Amino acid sequence: MTIDTDLVSRINNEHLINTTLKPADLLFVFGTREGVDEFVDVIDDLWRRNMFTWSVVSGGPTGGVAESEADIISRRMIGRGIPPRRIMTEHAAMNTGENVVNSLPIIDQAVGLANISSLIAVGKLCTSRRYLMTLQRYWPTVHKMLVPVNWFGVPAEDWHLHPHVRARIVSEWEKIEPYKQRGFIVDWPNDQSVLLTQTA
Repeated sequence: MTIDTDLVSRINNEHLINTTLKPADLLFVFGTREGVDEFVDVIDDLWRRNMFTWSVVSGGPTGGVAESEADIISRRMIGRGIPPRRIMTEHAAMNTGENVVNSLPIIDQAVGLANISSLIAVGKLCTSRRYLMTLQRYWPTVHKMLVPVNWFGVPAEDWHLHPHVRARIVSEWEKIEPYKQRGFIVDWPNDQSVLLTQTA
């Protein structure tokens, strides 16, 4: 698979973004079975820096494993010293849309959506902007920030040089327009975004 420099530039500028971070009311963790160690390291760092008050971890029993992604990640968070009362979990979601849709009533019941004005999303590097676009679709009023987790073992700025990483990122990039057309995601105001490669 080859990739031209124009596409690399577009993906760097439009998809592999990071955002300016400030303390948020909520950490929204999009579940994973890949890079769990790296995810928990990022979450632990944010907690120790007092970057969130509440957290929700969303993810169902994917990949043929009976235990939900939410259970696996939240258990590890508790092991790092994050109080269980600060962690909400959602155990059924099988995609990013369900992550958000299923989590909203859980958040509302536990702390009240009206009490959440800002969030930091944590998710896979390859999916980056689509997390924010999904959140914008279903929760437009909250201020959104993003910490993408790079578990690939290569520098983020070199993603296009490694076939496996390149394939994953291009695959996610190619989902953006079809997902917009189907109403799964919407444009996210990214005036505060910066190139991931500038902050890695």
